[in-house]
Formats: sequence, C-alpha cells, structure tokens
Amino acid sequence: MTKILVIEDSKDLRDDVVEMLSLEGYAALGADNGLVGVDMARQEAPDLIICDIMMPEMDGYGVLEELRRDHYTANIPFIFLTAKTDRIDMRQGMVLGADDYLTKPFMVNELLDSIQSQLRKRADLNRLVEKRMEELRENILTALPHELRTPLNTVIGFSDMLISECQHIKPDQIADWAGHINIAAHRLHRLVENYLYYTRIEVMSHSKPDDILNASTEHPRAIIEIQAMKLAQQYERESDLVMDVDDVESIRITEQDASKIVRELVDNAFKFSDSKSTVKLSTTIADTSYTICVEDNGRGMSDERLNQIGAYMQFERDFYEQQGMGLGLVIVKRLVELYKGTLEFESKADEFTRICVQLPR
Repeated sequence: MTKILVIEDSKDLRDDVVEMLSLEGYAALGADNGLVGVDMARQEAPDLIICDIMMPEMDGYGVLEELRRDHYTANIPFIFLTAKTDRIDMRQGMVLGADDYLTKPFMVNELLDSIQSQLRKRADLNRLVEKRMEELRENILTALPHELRTPLNTVIGFSDMLISECQHIKPDQIADWAGHINIAAHRLHRLVENYLYYTRIEVMSHSKPDDILNASTEHPRAIIEIQAMKLAQQYERESDLVMDVDDVESIRITEQDASKIVRELVDNAFKFSDSKSTVKLSTTIADTSYTICVEDNGRGMSDERLNQIGAYMQFERDFYEQQGMGLGLVIVKRLVELYKGTLEFESKADEFTRICVQLPR
C-alpha cells in the first residue's frame, strides 16, 4: 500500500487530509511539526510527503532541506501545502527541490491529482532505473567472465606448454609463447588498472583533495603526443595517426590524469576503427581553456548509445568482438567533471566519432 506522510501543525486539517487519503486507499500518517515530520520520514520511508510551510519547531523549507540532504529520503516526492501564495515563496520551495506546490484552501481533487501525478513520475523513474540496472547486470555478466577468463586461459595455456615442453622447444618458439603470455597479462593489468582508477575517481569526487585544487600539467603537448604514439605503435597503426597538437604553458589537471584521458580516447579510436583509416588527434587553445579532440572514421555511435554511456556498459558485444569492461569513456567523463571541464560527443553510426575534452588552463 502506498504510504503518504502529512506534516501539518493544524490538527483539524491534518486529520482531514489523513482521513481523506485513507478513504482513497492510501496508508496515511500525520506529523504535527517539522521536527517530528523529519523523524517520521526517516523511520517510515513514505512514498510521498505533503508538508505545510509555516510550522513550529521547523518550517517546511527546513524539512525539505533536511530530507534532501539525507541519502535515504532525498528522492521522496514532496508537495508543499500552504497558505503562502507569493511567487517568491513558491519559487523558494521549488528551488529547494519541491515537486509541487498547492495553496490553501484547496480542492480535494487538486490534491489527489497532484499526488497521483507525482507517484506516476516516481514509478516511471523507478522503471527507468530498473531497466538501467538490468542492462548493467547483463553487461557485467556478459563482459566480466570473458574479460577474466580469456587472458587467464592464455596465460595458463601457454605457461603450461612452456613447462611441459621446456626440454624440447626452440628459443624462437619460447619467445612466441612468452609474447602471448605478455599480451594477456597486459590485458588483465589494464582491466585491474581501470577498475582501480574508476574507484579512485569516485572517492576523489567526494573528498575534494588538494591534488585536484592544485593540479597542473606543464606543457602538455609532449605528454599528449607520447601517449598517442605509444598506442599507435601498440596497434601497429603509426601511419594512421595524424596529430595537430599545440602547446600551452599549463592546464589544470595532473599529468597522470591528463595522460589517462588521452590514452582512453585514442585507444577507443583505434579499437573501434579499421586499420588504414585515419585517427586524428588535435588541440584548440582559448583564453581560459585547452581542448583535446580525437576523431576516428570507425563504427560510430547513435545518439541513443551516446546517452547510455556508463560504467560496465558495452554495446552490441555479441556482434563485435571487443576488449575491456566499458570503463574507459566513463573514466574520461568523471575526470573531466572532477577538473571542472566539459566533454562533447559527436558521432554518426557507421561513419565517425569525435570526442572533445575541454580543460581549464
């Protein structure tokens, strides 16, 4: 049964609203002031809150601020019910995060319509979240076993062969098998590195350490070009890489994180484009910003896919063989947010992808 909390200091009105809601099939609870209402909201976890503004102990604005600060109550639909009709008062309530605002006196059907509207919105949001969670679960179940087992099987298989055949195999065969082991080990290392990197970013986003506030990379051109060339060599596509990189005195990001952004963008460009097609790395300088753009002529992404980019999200994996857990672009996105930059995607399916990161100078 849907649970609704009514926070109202007028006993007659509170009792009337609770009784009316009960007759409509809701489980209605009443609180006679703001402090009691906040405690009840935390204890009862209602599906919706109706709250007066002018109350003793704590007014409605204070109730809303307190509940929005609490992770467990932050997303409960909240309707103000008040005699205050000034636009300033209404605006203040909406700015604080209220979902609706009804003035006294009100018609019963107005309140019921508002309640049903907010409950529908919440149900739609819950369905969307559940859909995204199901996609996340599916992607993890699809990607994780493959990403762990494939390189591990390579390491185990070739190392077993080296052990069992060590008395008979030739040096060039040893080098070949060791090469397969090395590639698989690097693949596992990248998987672990990205997971740890993603975790570090999430921790940093809450703690705001000094290395964010005081971050600086001097003359980033060399770092950008070195990281891009390493990847071109790794993919054996040096001739496909075109660079037009300008230099500036400094940008506001650590060298480690700047290198990570370039590596992830260029790696994706090579990974999702064919050999002999161009991968272009360029920069643009403005008064307060430095923009790094990477463009490829690969498979591209639709607008829907761009909007769905998230941790552990990969697209059409059954159709395309690809490596990784889908963390690369998410790491880039979170780093850009961390350093107060901007990230722009432009892509067309089966034609091109262009990703630009703008960082403060």
